[in-house]
Amino acid sequence: MVPDLVDPTTYAEHDMAEIWRRLRTEEPVHRHPGPNGAPDFWVVTRYADVARVLRDDGAFTSERGNVLATMLAGGDTGAGRMLAVTDGPRHTELRSLLLRAFSPRALAGVAERVRLLIDRLLDEAVERGECDFARDVASAVPLETICDLLDVPASDRQRVLALTKSALASDYADPDAAEDRMARGEILLYFTDLLQTRRRRPGEDPISLMATAEVGGRRMDDEDIILNCYSLIMGGDETSRLAMIGAVRELAAEPEQWRALKDGEVSVESAGEEVLRWTTPTMHFGRSALADTEIAGQAVRAGELVTLWFSSADRDETAFPEPDRFLLGRSPNKHLALGYGRHFCLGAHLGRVEINAMLAGLRDRVSGIEQTGPGRPIYSNFLSGMSSLPVILKG
Repeated sequence: MVPDLVDPTTYAEHDMAEIWRRLRTEEPVHRHPGPNGAPDFWVVTRYADVARVLRDDGAFTSERGNVLATMLAGGDTGAGRMLAVTDGPRHTELRSLLLRAFSPRALAGVAERVRLLIDRLLDEAVERGECDFARDVASAVPLETICDLLDVPASDRQRVLALTKSALASDYADPDAAEDRMARGEILLYFTDLLQTRRRRPGEDPISLMATAEVGGRRMDDEDIILNCYSLIMGGDETSRLAMIGAVRELAAEPEQWRALKDGEVSVESAGEEVLRWTTPTMHFGRSALADTEIAGQAVRAGELVTLWFSSADRDETAFPEPDRFLLGRSPNKHLALGYGRHFCLGAHLGRVEINAMLAGLRDRVSGIEQTGPGRPIYSNFLSGMSSLPVILKG
């Protein structure tokens, strides 16, 4: 029996690896009932099938929502306006515009500040002894980085972090839905104010780029820019933060892999890719069928909802030898943790910079990692990871 994949507690309370393995073997395209009158949705779990749907822009669209919550609610208000839920020529133009701010050359200064920040946070954690790696180290890095990129004032950054955590995932099994909606509204209001500042005094950040450039032959309006800011801050904070927490948890549990990193037997770059595959913080994305089609022999009708489970695909036995082993030297490692196809993660380079800088910092500044408590999982049907991880980082 497949547990309720809509319920966030499912992921904190079940062995999802076994559930995904069973689905890949027995029912790789599974029909899941929709909750409370919402439509049913397809659950796609094999690597090859997930990749095929992601690259098939003719048969599937993201413009009716790309995560369970919005798909089941009838669609995403940002469709056709926010990069993640826009297809076709407008997606191409908007992505090309934003890539100017996310290119390796544009991010060179940001990357250097990431390394300095991580070194400082790790040194402070070693000096303190025991710390909560999630709260004291990992939470600060991606938020500071994306806020740096968007030129968010330092005085606003802790508030922005608190809002993003509430908007996408909760530390508790029973989050307050009204509070989550309020958090999302506050983020949008915050970027409304910030956008007005950039319109008056543009810089070289993504907000200024969107405020001054044309997409589709016209200037972007305020709401479109604000929706894309929301998407950037969410994606820029959550994925790499959860991956870094998962990396430290696994390195503490796998002394052989820690030694391989520490002794230089594996490169930081290779280790970073395995961290992404192993943690796969974004569990799924969704598409809607544009026409009658099929996935792995299963008929899918026009308009039906399809969810693509990266957390299963990245453990697919047909794509990865020994998929349930954490192997920092794994090669090749063509995981789907950052997506695939036209919607490949815009901030992929930045995320890798953050994760690799963290691994390099641990290698160079920490002699050992000991987990001192059970930690606490997040509660989400979209993201996977820990909100608390007590550890000792030894100097």
